Amino acid sequence: MTLQRVMHVEDDESIRTVAEIALVDVAGFTLLSCDSGQSALAQAEAFAPQLILLDVMMPQMDGLQTLAALRQLPTLRNTPVVFMTAKIQQAEKQRYLDAGAIGIIEKPFEPMQLGDMLRRLYQKQ
Repeated sequence: MTLQRVMHVEDDESIRTVAEIALVDVAGFTLLSCDSGQSALAQAEAFAPQLILLDVMMPQMDGLQTLAALRQLPTLRNTPVVFMTAKIQQAEKQRYLDAGAIGIIEKPFEPMQLGDMLRRLYQKQ
């Protein structure tokens, strides 16, 4: 199945804007962009993403808390998740993989490569 619908959860507006250009204009995805974990939870089921791109460091609900809450929704229990973070020590990386992530993308990311990176991770799982 071809990856088409991506939900991006990121509290930083400038990163959301760059990712939107990269994922919609460059990669051709249909994108739901959310500014918080709460926003993602409210919209995720209706959007039915094929992949969730999730920031780690966010106020109120961080990425791991958001993932745990999304996994409570039956339709999102098995949706692949890729974390995006500036903190990328090996122990942290292992924590995200143990939580069920299929990959981790380091910030700052290369916008022109983002869509291809997500496609590769999606096809590998």
